[in-house]
Amino acid sequence: KALLLLNLSSNKFSGGIPESICNITNLQVLDISSNDLTGPIPAALNKLNFLSAFNVSNNDLEGSVPTVGQLSTFPNSSFDGNPKLCGPMLVHHCGSDKTSYVSKKRHNKTAILALAFGVFFGGITILFLLARLILFLRGKNFVTENRRCRNDGTEETLSNIKSEQTLVMLSQGKGEQTKLTFTDLLKATKNFDKENIIGCGGYGLVYKAELSDGSMVAIKKLNSDMCLMEREFSAEVDALSTAQHDNLVPLWGYCIQGNSMLLIYSYMENGSLDDWLHNRNDDASSFLNWPMRLKIAQGASQGISYIHDVCKPQIVHRDIKCSNILLDKEFKAHIADFGLSRLILPNRTHVTTELVGTFGYIPPEYGQGWVATLRGDMYSFGVVLLELLTGRRPVPILSSSKQLVEWVQEMISEGKYIEVLDPTLRGTGYEKQMVKVLEVACQCVNHNPGMRPTIQEVVSCLDIIGTELQTTKLN
Repeated sequence: KALLLLNLSSNKFSGGIPESICNITNLQVLDISSNDLTGPIPAALNKLNFLSAFNVSNNDLEGSVPTVGQLSTFPNSSFDGNPKLCGPMLVHHCGSDKTSYVSKKRHNKTAILALAFGVFFGGITILFLLARLILFLRGKNFVTENRRCRNDGTEETLSNIKSEQTLVMLSQGKGEQTKLTFTDLLKATKNFDKENIIGCGGYGLVYKAELSDGSMVAIKKLNSDMCLMEREFSAEVDALSTAQHDNLVPLWGYCIQGNSMLLIYSYMENGSLDDWLHNRNDDASSFLNWPMRLKIAQGASQGISYIHDVCKPQIVHRDIKCSNILLDKEFKAHIADFGLSRLILPNRTHVTTELVGTFGYIPPEYGQGWVATLRGDMYSFGVVLLELLTGRRPVPILSSSKQLVEWVQEMISEGKYIEVLDPTLRGTGYEKQMVKVLEVACQCVNHNPGMRPTIQEVVSCLDIIGTELQTTKLN
């Protein structure tokens, strides 16, 4: 058994927060509010990856609240009543306004001195400001407005910029960099013609683009109403460009042109898994057999494992679904949109204040206002596994039918394992392996987040099943 909830509030504890708490790795709720705790919040608490509720309010903590990792996802109410704490979600922003905790006496003394100096040097200050104003007006034409930083460290004007001057830095992971202009992207998409749209979603439209050298890329044009600050967007994209794995859709680069923000990805020839499962034709060429489906499940799980376990800070996807699993010409699975959960956040914070995701894939605990966690991603991936096994959509077209998870759980409770499987997969000789994957999927969609497996556990299970499958084929 594992400890999931620890409530030590209102116990008059003093001293610092012990870092040994981070050893309780399965902890989901930590409440140490209303004590006399002092010192900083240990960054080691970010190791509590399954933490969904956190409260250190009404103590005497100081320093900055971690801006990355799990602790950065909690609302300011989790830190209230600690006047010496600072952070982007609090009233005091660390270093931005040089705010610090000062006594009222010192504040009053400073105010009196400021008033005295203001009266004494008022005339001199006014003359100085007038001189500065004259210099500013004369040099107005030389001031660069709305500068932005690019990957190469240079700055350029964003307002009134010409399309030919908007460079897109593309890093292809081979030590090569290609410079494109916004005009190049317009030509490649035929001015973002609707005929080149290959995907759409809550974040924006995706266009197919053929570059001048014949190479193909996919360009995601983010919705203009997304709350994205230019500096934040550039910094996050730069961080995400380092997340390189065989089962993630490679991010080539980005472009900021006026109010338009574009992301450039590798083009996936075989589209999305959703198309192959739910929009297929009746001919045999559009049918995914079980070995192919298992290969896709393995690849997708390895991509999720990378963003959960390897990326620093870890990335909670929040929208894992079949349409975000793209397939290249060899049908290798690639996780898409794995960084948009970091780029696009409600109210420009890391707090999940609204349901994020796609109906049918959203974990039940998200409806209770819980913060997005790695275990939430596991629920969504469990739904994907069920789709691969059953061929059914998460939410049926007919409202009278049951949702996929509910239907599968009901069938399993009646012992109808084979009846759950896609009719096109039955009788193919792979039923034993498919039932094992079904058991893994059911664990992933467990209503209790603490009972769901980690992605690494799922990867290991799928690898074992894949080895058995290869042995079966050889025999």
